[in-house]
Amino acid sequence: MAKREEQPNMLPRLKEDIRQDTPGRLYFFYGEEVFLLHHYLKQLQKICIDPVTESFNYHKLTVETFDLQSFADSVENLPMMAERTMVVIDEIDPFKFGEADRERTIEIISDIPDYCTVVFTYETTAFKPEKRMKKLWDAVEKNGMMVEFQKQNQRDLINWISRHFAASGKRITPDLCNYLIDLTGGTMTALSGEISKICAYSGSDEVCKADIDAVVEPVLDAVVFQMTDLLGQGSYGAALIKLQQLLKMQQEPLGILGAIGAHFRKLSTARVLLDNGKNADDLIKLTGMKDYPARKTVAAANRFSAAFYRKASELILECDVKMKTSVDTPERILEVLILQLAQEAKND
Repeated sequence: MAKREEQPNMLPRLKEDIRQDTPGRLYFFYGEEVFLLHHYLKQLQKICIDPVTESFNYHKLTVETFDLQSFADSVENLPMMAERTMVVIDEIDPFKFGEADRERTIEIISDIPDYCTVVFTYETTAFKPEKRMKKLWDAVEKNGMMVEFQKQNQRDLINWISRHFAASGKRITPDLCNYLIDLTGGTMTALSGEISKICAYSGSDEVCKADIDAVVEPVLDAVVFQMTDLLGQGSYGAALIKLQQLLKMQQEPLGILGAIGAHFRKLSTARVLLDNGKNADDLIKLTGMKDYPARKTVAAANRFSAAFYRKASELILECDVKMKTSVDTPERILEVLILQLAQEAKND
């Protein structure tokens, strides 16, 4: 398959459509930041549909209910006691249709009435428009707008987190915002739920680290970082407890090992850069990491020598082989790996 070119950012145009109360006729919503996808879908629905007549004018088709005739009928239905209709189609990718169905789809999306807004949404299915299907691609590009909801940058996320805490009468420092982003993986969907939990738990106007640690369940990468950080601090028993925490979270041992390997590769890269007079900015340029995790990685990498990271890579590779060939349990093999890394850390 030919490599798909990056599409222009259409989110500003969508925002303007909503602000001007002039919804378009066809949208494709997709991307990693599902929170934003839901937010703008609700905003579109708000300007298109009156709740009083929603049952007549709002139509939703899913994998279970979608067929081309239902799609055509929904698009052609006249508004009842309202000015507009809206059709939402979940997880249906017309670029995966057979030729006859693609031709019928082209007919439908090329003739959407002015009063109707159609939104294809992709929350769990990857949306991969194929330009080689020229007729369908041209129809989508001419009649619709493809809006990708990407993960927000660190600065925007910090502002967004601060506003959400402020709405609940809480204050939080930028450093703790960074810490929360790191623990949750940085998606607004995850952050929104964790912010609500922290606000409910915290008894003070000022959120502290203990509040976050008490209620937030960190993602795999965050715990792996904490585990290697503890090795760097000489807290070997605490590092082993972090591994046991991951296992209790029912993380797959092979997935944990993969995360450990990926993290040590980043640390090793940072160590090489440091040894050549480079810094976190160079790590960002080389790997595309965000500013906060890059600076944390460089600080952590500085605790060990390049020789330690070479030995750690050997141990991780040996652990991978053992997991796939040994009769020992994957959990025990992982525990032995942490103990071996701890011993290497002591000797470094």
